[in-house]
Amino acid sequence: MKIEAMHLGQRVRHPQHGTGIVKAIAEHAAEVQFDDGVRRSVAPDLAGLQPAETQAELSGLALPLAQLLRETAEATVAALGVENPRAVVTELATRWRGGRLVLHPADPALQTKEVELEVFFHKIVVVRNNLRVLEQKINGHEGLSSAEKFDWQQYITRCYGSLTTFNVLFKDKEGQF
Repeated sequence: MKIEAMHLGQRVRHPQHGTGIVKAIAEHAAEVQFDDGVRRSVAPDLAGLQPAETQAELSGLALPLAQLLRETAEATVAALGVENPRAVVTELATRWRGGRLVLHPADPALQTKEVELEVFFHKIVVVRNNLRVLEQKINGHEGLSSAEKFDWQQYITRCYGSLTTFNVLFKDKEGQF
């Protein structure tokens, strides 16, 4: 492995010392903190150091870069569970589409706050979806007793109850709290 191909934090594998993390890089050597707890200075090309992580090389890729980046971004967004605010608008009742939420402070000298209802609704749906995921994780958690699961479930139920005010925004009852 060439020293130019190394970066800080990279996991590497040494034939005798096993795997470790690159902590510093000099002109001809790298400081590696090995999994056995010992920090060693090694010359990567002489010591037979290899990347311990899967490497990717994109040269010769027969795919337009824009397409690769778009597909990578879409896969990342899907893996993170991030939703587009416009995607949940289908759950918003028709009469609220294009509307605005206006908050007026008690002090008339202060400025009002306006938010598009689609954006506000998206935030409400994200809270709902996160509560559902939390509920599933609690119910499926093997380390919690039945009594603990019941206690945690009560908190989630109370959160749902507090959010029922926003049910008026939903088109269908299935999406409500």
